[in-house]
Amino acid sequence: MSLTLRDATVSDLPAITEIYRESVLNGVATYEIVPPSEAEMATRFSTIVSHGYPYIVAIDAAGAIVGYAYASAFRTRTAYRFLVEDSIYLAPSARGKGAGRMLLAELVRRCTALGFRQMVAVIGGAHPASIAVHQSLGFEHQGLMKATGFKHGRWLDTAIMQLALGDGVKSDPPEGVYPDTLYQA
Repeated sequence: MSLTLRDATVSDLPAITEIYRESVLNGVATYEIVPPSEAEMATRFSTIVSHGYPYIVAIDAAGAIVGYAYASAFRTRTAYRFLVEDSIYLAPSARGKGAGRMLLAELVRRCTALGFRQMVAVIGGAHPASIAVHQSLGFEHQGLMKATGFKHGRWLDTAIMQLALGDGVKSDPPEGVYPDTLYQA
């Protein structure tokens, strides 16, 4: 699949909202049950990008957005500031064609360049395709939480995977890199 990646913009929100809507209604990657409105997705987008996290879209040869990915805070306590969580969502037409791996690889690259030291994937439904994409980029299994969600009439497990970024734990992070108000003492 021939794709172009770029930073997401506010004008991409209708397509992003529709991709997420389909995932909420038919998938297990998210444990939301009711798809959020475009206004809610705009609020979420604004929160993520205003704190300097990457948010990217994948565009196919016809110019359609077929997927998106972003990194965000795993938790907002200050000590977590060097850890990000990835999120990736694809339109049905892009699944199984390398789009997810391409988005994740770019997210890893950008987060490393920003100075983050760890990336975690919280994989709803312990979905085998998502696990495989993360493994292909070096993520390691950290655990499986059993029956953490109930959706589509069944209990779902959640897989946790992790990847060290840059120096990982080999060195201390630079002081004062993230004075962001997102983090709490």
